[in-house]
Formats: sequence, structure tokens, C-alpha cells
Amino acid sequence: MANQTAVDPVPSVGLAGIAARPAAPAPSGDHAHFIFPNLLDVLRSLLGILVVALFGLTFVAQPFRIPTESMERTLLVGDFLLVNKVVFAPAGRWGWLLPYRQIQRDDVVVFHFPLDPSDHVVKRIVGIPGDRIRMRDGMVFVNGQQQSEPFAVYEQTYQDSFRDQFPSSLYTDPGVDTRWWMQMRSSVRNRELPVPPGRYFALGDNRNHSRDSRYWGFIPRANIVGRPFLIYFSLHQPSPTDAPSLPDDRLGHGKSPLDEVLDFARWSRICRIVQ
Repeated sequence: MANQTAVDPVPSVGLAGIAARPAAPAPSGDHAHFIFPNLLDVLRSLLGILVVALFGLTFVAQPFRIPTESMERTLLVGDFLLVNKVVFAPAGRWGWLLPYRQIQRDDVVVFHFPLDPSDHVVKRIVGIPGDRIRMRDGMVFVNGQQQSEPFAVYEQTYQDSFRDQFPSSLYTDPGVDTRWWMQMRSSVRNRELPVPPGRYFALGDNRNHSRDSRYWGFIPRANIVGRPFLIYFSLHQPSPTDAPSLPDDRLGHGKSPLDEVLDFARWSRICRIVQ
């Protein structure tokens, strides 16, 4: 039997007379190419984010930090707030859609300080236009009715008849604005202070450690910026009115570096709703 010699297979020939070759394999996923955005695209994206952020800070919400103890225990020193700047805006044609409403008693508000509009201050509304305000022994009376105020705090401090027996005809506190004191004296009726149209009377929740409407007067409606609605962060900072503790000679274990890191913030207050 004749020996057969193995030969390479002859490639097939297409209609055009060219040998047909096997199709090239698809590129592996490991060699996929990515198209990176150019500098102009990045700048456009950043500009869009900046415009949205500025719009939000200007018209919708604005962050603030609490520097003093005047609103304890509702707001603590070191709290960071988001303030709703829309809720008290004039409703206009969109009133049926957006959550606009009038300012009410017990609302916590941020406003431009009447004596220096460049400063922002936070207090709680106690009197609205038409109300009659009076305080006896630190307790608030509105239109002759004593108010139930679970948010109010009365820390121990010095006696102050102007602060606790408001309105007072005696100028006993050097912290009172003189122009306001003269206006207040002429406005008192039957030992009550009427709140005029377009004005609001506000107090701090920490009643014995707050410079508020008792000391500088009414808040004009145009000065009110908005209502704090969220504590988004809180630094662990002591209040100036906290009672100092006596020295303690007991030995203890030093805090670990992790504890030091975790203790710098009040984690339980983050994302807390302001009421």
C-alpha cells in the first residue's frame, strides 16, 4: 500500500479569488478602552454643581453654626443647622403647591439682628402681631394666659427684675438697648407689651442666659430669614453656663486614640429635627 503524506489543508477561496481567513477574535474585556472627559467637560460639570449649590444656599436652605448657649437645650453650642428659607416666603401663585405658611408662636427662627443686620441670630417666637406680652417670675403670659413651654430652661443665675418681671419700668440692666427701653416704656398698656403689626417678640429657650427681645426689641418681619429644620452635625463643645466640676484625684484609664476621635462630635444629634 502506497505511503500517504500528510499535507496542510488548502484554504478555501472566496468568489473574488482571495483565500478566506478565520475571523479575528473579539477583544478581551481586560483590554477595554475608557474615554476620559476633557478639561472643558469637567469644568462644565463643576460649574453646574456650583450653580445648583449657590441656588440652594441662596433660595432654599442655608447652613449655620450655634456659637452660644441662649437656645439650650433645643440647640447646643457646636450644632450645625440647615435653615429652610422657603417656608416663610410669600406664597404668591405657588402657595397651593409649596409648603408656605405664616410665622406662628413657638416657631424657632433665624433672622437678621435688628441692631446689626449683618449678624444672624436664632430665637423662638413668643409673640406675633396683636399679642400682648408679659412675664412674671420668668413665666410667659400671652394675652393674659400663662404659656406651657416644655422647651424653656431656667438655669440658676443672678436676680434680674428686668429679665424676669417684663416689661419693667426700671432700667436695671446695662445690657438693655436704651432706644428700645424708651420705646418700650411708652408702649406698655396695663403692664403688658403689645406686639405691633409686622413685628415679632422672641425669647431664647435658655431664659436666664439669653439676650433677646427683652433687651433689644421686636423683630421686623422683613428680617426673618427662615426656620431651622435639621441639625446635620454637632461638635462636642462645652457650654459657658455648664457648672464646673471639682478636681478629682481618682486614677483612671486614659482614652485611646480612637476614643479621642469619636468624642469630638455629638453623634446622637446628627440628622436631628429641630422642634
